[in-house]
Amino acid sequence: MITTRPSTRPSTRPSGGTVRAVRRRGTRREAAVTLVLVLLLLGAMLLGVSVGRASVSLPELLDLLTGRADQVTRFVLIELRLPRLLTAVVTGACLGLSGALLQTIVRNPLASPDIVGITHSASAAGVLGVVYLGLSGLALAGFVCLGALAAAAAIYLLAWRHGVAGYRLLLIGIGVAALSTSVVSWVLTQSDVRDARVALTWITGSLARADWPTLNPLLGCFAVLVAALVLLGGRLRSLELGDDSAISLGVPAERTRLWLLLTSVGLAASAVAVTGPVAFVALVSAPIARRTVRSGRLALLPAALIGALIMLASDLLAQFTIPDVLLPVGVVTGIVGAPYLLWLLMRTNRSGAGG
Repeated sequence: MITTRPSTRPSTRPSGGTVRAVRRRGTRREAAVTLVLVLLLLGAMLLGVSVGRASVSLPELLDLLTGRADQVTRFVLIELRLPRLLTAVVTGACLGLSGALLQTIVRNPLASPDIVGITHSASAAGVLGVVYLGLSGLALAGFVCLGALAAAAAIYLLAWRHGVAGYRLLLIGIGVAALSTSVVSWVLTQSDVRDARVALTWITGSLARADWPTLNPLLGCFAVLVAALVLLGGRLRSLELGDDSAISLGVPAERTRLWLLLTSVGLAASAVAVTGPVAFVALVSAPIARRTVRSGRLALLPAALIGALIMLASDLLAQFTIPDVLLPVGVVTGIVGAPYLLWLLMRTNRSGAGG
């Protein structure tokens, strides 16, 4: 008779206590990173309201908070600088969250509203609205959102084949982006110089039109979409494990993916409707958040804060890098983001993940 002795080798399977300890460390690190990002963002906001042609000192800021500031200071801060600053923060957070959601849905670090055609389609709608319909303000913003939603619906339907595979969504989105870019180019060649100048400034990405009437609807859309994202948070965590795992946990994977895609498109469209298509913010925010948190899971709050910080810092650079020249914020984000995209492509190619 053959007898076997129990193995004396230690098990390589992590115990429950080890897993909980790793999760606690990850949670603590994410909280620490979030705190640092909040402090950096507050510092950038303080710098943003202080610098400019009319510099504002700290005592003057305190006078504003206590209601003792003079009318000139109140006008400069409340009517000029604060709307632009808050618009930069909110649109940056929208783009950061939108990119993080898309990269989770597609499971590809190259996925973002810029790459899959959402912002390009919104740009095409904006240019058509400016040149042919004479839209501006909230009417133009609503038309841009409709264009982004229509493009997202078309991409989703074209990518559907017994479900939506990430690579099909990405490839079809790239095609839609190319088509939208062609539409923008054609419309600009057919428009007069004045309309072309307005449209060109808008599609570059700019915060020059930021004001309270534009900011208030943006804040409302942001609050609604973040609330929807909070409700979908548990399903999003399950979807990160893969469709099979999500379904085994009772999560309808395809329906969840659709709702997350709509939320991502809504966030991107809300930002583009106000600032135009600011490049690369959505692409880089989530990967930077993952590397900073050093966690395999999606870090939504750090991604939103990083997006807001990138947008605000880029706007400050656009305003003050070249004296007497006000650059569109999209120019600065493009200069910073293009090398990152090239590095990401080379890294993906070396790892064999790019096909």
